[in-house]
Amino acid sequence: MAKILIVDDDPDMVEACKSILEMKGHDVAFAYNRVDGMKAVQSFSPQLMMLDVMMEQPDDGLAMAQELKRKGHKFPILMLTSLSKVTGLDYGKDDAVVPVEDFLEKPVRPETLISKVNGLLSKKEKK
Repeated sequence: MAKILIVDDDPDMVEACKSILEMKGHDVAFAYNRVDGMKAVQSFSPQLMMLDVMMEQPDDGLAMAQELKRKGHKFPILMLTSLSKVTGLDYGKDDAVVPVEDFLEKPVRPETLISKVNGLLSKKEKK
């Protein structure tokens, strides 16, 4: 299965997603902030990343996604967010501002998480 990196400042969210993904046979690493997440990208070499929008700074996830794409990383990024619930605004993919492949609204249902992950991994394999 795939190597998946979760970067989210919510330990409960990380543990829940990690458990679900590991039950499906994935190798999962995690970090709780942007700095440690960037280090984990280098040491773990993920095939897919799950990234929270708001961590220590309100835009940490967006800034991290932008930095990863600038550095040439090609793995898909699944953005985890509760922003639309908090702000009432819908966020979408934008190659310059929000360079991610898909979004998943928190809280995450296990079957939805697996479906999104499988879809992104299968798209990656076809490329």
